Amino acid sequence: MLYQSMNTIALFTTLNVIILLWVGTLQNPFKALFALVKELVTTPRFFILFASMVAILILNKYELQIEQEHLISPNDFTPMIFQWEGSLVQHIQNLFYSPWITPVLAYFYLLVFQALIIGSVGVYLIQQNKAYVYATCYAILINYAMAIPFFLFFPVNEAWSYQPAGVTFYMLEVFPDFEKVYRPLSGLDNCFPSLHTSLSVTMAVLALRSGNRRWAIITGISAALIIFSIFYLGIHWVSDMIAGTLLGLIASILGIYLGKITHSKAVRSRTFLFSKNS
Repeated sequence: MLYQSMNTIALFTTLNVIILLWVGTLQNPFKALFALVKELVTTPRFFILFASMVAILILNKYELQIEQEHLISPNDFTPMIFQWEGSLVQHIQNLFYSPWITPVLAYFYLLVFQALIIGSVGVYLIQQNKAYVYATCYAILINYAMAIPFFLFFPVNEAWSYQPAGVTFYMLEVFPDFEKVYRPLSGLDNCFPSLHTSLSVTMAVLALRSGNRRWAIITGISAALIIFSIFYLGIHWVSDMIAGTLLGLIASILGIYLGKITHSKAVRSRTFLFSKNS
């Protein structure tokens, strides 16, 4: 079974990354790994940025632990969100539900989403577009840095778990053990803003601005399907999507700005060292 364990999910995510790298660049996808190692070893600025990105991902995991240990006990804002939206997500589900659509959207939600983020870094590494390698790392950092405080202090439960909303959790049709296998990575009340939305939008905007038309098409279509999947599968509210879209736009704009500055400084630093050694 495709979603039998996190090991199989990691395996198929890796396969997706390899395919995306090949389709997005038409080059050997394994060049990304060598380029990553080279950049980490030769560019201190990138090493610090990459380490910071990994650190905030670890921090996000600890955020779930803090919630589980009840170190922070804020109010539940789910009823307020439902008061604003009513049964909108349920109506979306009723309008589009079909047994063949469910596994496709679950695949994009679980596997393509992760592969899109990793693949974005890889595509820019392969193409030696270092400004956008930095921009992607910065944008991921900004997404999590801005989302984590909301997860801690503005908890909103997933739509399916709030009974008055009448939403069905269709993920269970293809991934029956979702709550046991995948839930440790995603808190039930970490809905607002939607990181699936914000990070998908971020990758699509970065791709569009990077000049790689092929990658822009791939990320744009993937982002649209991932965002639709959060409603179809019964996970997010429309408010989560709106907030996630705004976060994604902010993160991508700031990421590009910081990425270009960092790349310029790195180039000047190398030029100075070369001139000094000459």
